[in-house]
Amino acid sequence: MKKLLSFLLIIFFFNLELIAMEKRPYHHLPDGTFRNPEGSPERTTKMKWSYKVFNEERKKIKIEIPKDHIVPSEKVLAELEANKNNDYVTWIGHATFLIKLGDTTIITDPVFSKNVGPLVFGPKRYVPPAIQLNEIPPVNLFLLTHNHYDHQDMSTIRNFPYKNSKVILPLKLGKYFARYQDVNELDWYEKLKVNKDLQITLLPAVHWSKRGLFDRNKTLWGNFLIEYKDKKILFACDTGYGNIYKELGKKYGPIDITFINIGAYNFYPMTPVKDKSLYHTNPEEALQVAKDLKSKKVVGTHWGTIVLSLEPIMEPPKRFKAGAEKFGFKKEDAVIFKIGELKKLDHIIN
Repeated sequence: MKKLLSFLLIIFFFNLELIAMEKRPYHHLPDGTFRNPEGSPERTTKMKWSYKVFNEERKKIKIEIPKDHIVPSEKVLAELEANKNNDYVTWIGHATFLIKLGDTTIITDPVFSKNVGPLVFGPKRYVPPAIQLNEIPPVNLFLLTHNHYDHQDMSTIRNFPYKNSKVILPLKLGKYFARYQDVNELDWYEKLKVNKDLQITLLPAVHWSKRGLFDRNKTLWGNFLIEYKDKKILFACDTGYGNIYKELGKKYGPIDITFINIGAYNFYPMTPVKDKSLYHTNPEEALQVAKDLKSKKVVGTHWGTIVLSLEPIMEPPKRFKAGAEKFGFKKEDAVIFKIGELKKLDHIIN
């Protein structure tokens, strides 16, 4: 009788686990980690990463910064003050933007440190932030896409002057914001209404997460869909190209403005193909993502600040502009910012 009871209990709990697995979203794995959307490209065994090779190749990159790449900080501050009652977008550098929508000012993936890595390690930025952290205007909403060091900067998080701002981030990242008052973790497709005019939805991206030796994919990553009145803005996490974008375009498109990474795509000769990265779109793939999302305008991000890969530092915007018409955009629809530049929202969209 005991053997029969034990057998029945095993069958019962096995069936419970099967039911739980059926209910679990595809991107949630049984061990508590996450994976990319179904049908996404997978890592290749042909990738032969070597810090030695990477550093040798990186030394060959010329850091020649055009004078018009950077807006002087005094002008940035003057523009922010002059436009405090307007809706605008300002590029602080890399993936850090200020996006003002009505009474809400959003900051995305704020990184103000001199290097991106643990403590004093990691690549150093060759262009400083457009303004200093203590100079940013009041921020109501802090968006964090994922935990890589060039996006989740703990020094910036600790010293951020507006800890009463609402924080929205993917699952399992809230632990880094213990001193903040309003922290909200979202799973893919979950949404949060910020106010009567503004709603944020976390959407899938083709990427990964890692900060230490043993935490690969233990926190989620994602794109933010920002719905403001009758406008839709998608702010991409670092992402590679994947079929998910056609699905998102059908469900959420057309998108008025897509912000997407156009840099950090070349790791050859460690990868078998030049200018191709699984987790970072090159400029042409970024345009394809924007096309899949039925975007009206697309803003290139994640370039011109830090050497994270091996393409020339000013190559991404040139290829981005040059490829626009091939993907159904006008050249002016592929929008490039100078670091510190402010553009009014209606000027970008129209």
